[in-house]
Amino acid sequence: MAPKFLVDWKRSHNNGELRASHIGQDVVLMGWIQTRRDHGGVIFVDLRDIGGLTQIVFDPRINKEAHLQAEEVRSEYCLAIRGKVRSRPDGMKNPKLPTGEVEVAVESLEIFNRSPTPPFEIDDSVDANEMLRLKYRYLDLRRPKSRTPLLIRSRLSHLIRDFMNAKKFLEVETPFLTKSTPEGARDYLVPARHYPGHAYALPQSPQLFKQLLMVSGFEKYYQIVRCFRDEDLRADRQPDFTQLDIEMSFITEEDVFSLMEELWAKVWQEILGLKIKTPFRRMPYHQAVEDYGSDKPDLRLDWKLVTITDIFKTSDFKVFREVFEKKQLIQLLRIPQGQALSRKDLDDLTPFAKNFGAKGIAWIKINQLDDLAAGWQSPIAKFLSTPEKQALAKAAGAESGDLLIFCADEPKIVASSLGAIRLELGRKMKAFKEEDWEFLWVIDFPLFQWDVDGKRWVSEHHPFTSPKPEFVENFEKDPGVAASNAYDLVLNGMEMGSGSIRIHKPEVQSRIFRLLQLNDQEIQQKFGFLIDALRYGSPPHGGVAFGLDRFAMVLAGGESLRDVIAFPKTQKGQCLMTEAPSPIEKDQWKELHLKVISD
Repeated sequence: MAPKFLVDWKRSHNNGELRASHIGQDVVLMGWIQTRRDHGGVIFVDLRDIGGLTQIVFDPRINKEAHLQAEEVRSEYCLAIRGKVRSRPDGMKNPKLPTGEVEVAVESLEIFNRSPTPPFEIDDSVDANEMLRLKYRYLDLRRPKSRTPLLIRSRLSHLIRDFMNAKKFLEVETPFLTKSTPEGARDYLVPARHYPGHAYALPQSPQLFKQLLMVSGFEKYYQIVRCFRDEDLRADRQPDFTQLDIEMSFITEEDVFSLMEELWAKVWQEILGLKIKTPFRRMPYHQAVEDYGSDKPDLRLDWKLVTITDIFKTSDFKVFREVFEKKQLIQLLRIPQGQALSRKDLDDLTPFAKNFGAKGIAWIKINQLDDLAAGWQSPIAKFLSTPEKQALAKAAGAESGDLLIFCADEPKIVASSLGAIRLELGRKMKAFKEEDWEFLWVIDFPLFQWDVDGKRWVSEHHPFTSPKPEFVENFEKDPGVAASNAYDLVLNGMEMGSGSIRIHKPEVQSRIFRLLQLNDQEIQQKFGFLIDALRYGSPPHGGVAFGLDRFAMVLAGGESLRDVIAFPKTQKGQCLMTEAPSPIEKDQWKELHLKVISD
């Protein structure tokens, strides 16, 4: 049963609402003590709740008993007060605070709960260690800096649901305990107590269930759903994360693009008050990789990679000529006015590029474009002929003061190395505005990629992605050439979501599985329910899934997904607050018919 004073005292306002128009009113406020100040017998307290701060005053001339109680209160005590709103004295008003014109003279006080001294100060100006804040996350979330991203996330979810409902989409929940299927990442498994040796899998996404909903005739589905992937973590990954999941029947990818562009334009307008340009740009996968070294290019930076392999096919510079003879790739990146970079900046590029597989990086500073001898400063300049320098300058569109950076290797290594250098130097030189928004649809992804270690073809996206129409009949003949109806939404160099038009014919789906080296028995065991469903008049369908955590992080200006998740895991997948994952008792393992083998 609720305490009597909670029945008698009805909270009248939150702590961010009171203004000069409330002066003279009797109010009841509740919350936590942010700060306490004793000024010669009169005690001032900043009372905090999710709405903001209000200054309250304990004056013995108003109520001696309340003042006596206030002498014991300290930071983070939780309490309720009843009092009268009054104007702050001249010279004590705080224009930086929404409630800064007023204060509440306390007439009575109830202490809900006391608090020990917190392990860190609950204040935005205090930058406590993240590991400590995650251990005491319930205290960290009292800080406006930590709370605001979650408020933005809540607003985002409301906007999405309002938009999708208005478009007549149905919100349908799909199972968390499902079948383990090979879709890319490692599954989290849940042992089934009643079926020894069997396990459920937590879904990496609702992919198969949303396709089955299309077979069921639901036509327009969406869900804000938790997903689970057991993979190596980083700042933009969590083991359990949230997707906005969408699927539609009888559509093309253009229908997906136009609907999603309308959604995100509305979100940016409502949350940030900004109008973003639609339709979003489109770029084929191969162009993105060739021009920017990445399938998620950051278009705020207009620097492009240039392929120059043919320039060195008869070169006396052995290093580059051998790359041509091996049918590998040489590309350069022109850095406008990159002459200003120091020798140390340039030397640091080699170990940086080695993180992406490159053996080394070459560079040329063009101090004077027309002076092909003294004006070209580089350890490799003396190995280049005059025609080669002229061809390089023309290909790069070089000008005096520019820096040219070269990489020669396997195409994937060249692309990833120069793509990363492009962004690294772009930020270092402040070559683009961080606050700009560049949305991009990357389209026409390859249907397959070659797995060097496994020596087999694997799906570029997932095995339910439809080939483009011109490759449906013959993708087995040359899998490396086949393109798919897959697309990613990229924002400022970050993949925000991915989707495709799905395979809706059972025979095509079976052919895909066979090319991925699944035999008929494995197809039936792992995906038999899907193949069976597709036989029953499956409609053409497609969809998209977006990382809701990522969108919330971007909108809140965060640097990590942990900023927008109430109770996140560390990069090692641990919850420092609950100490999960935690040891399991032997009896629990026994119930599940499992035995732990010590490492």
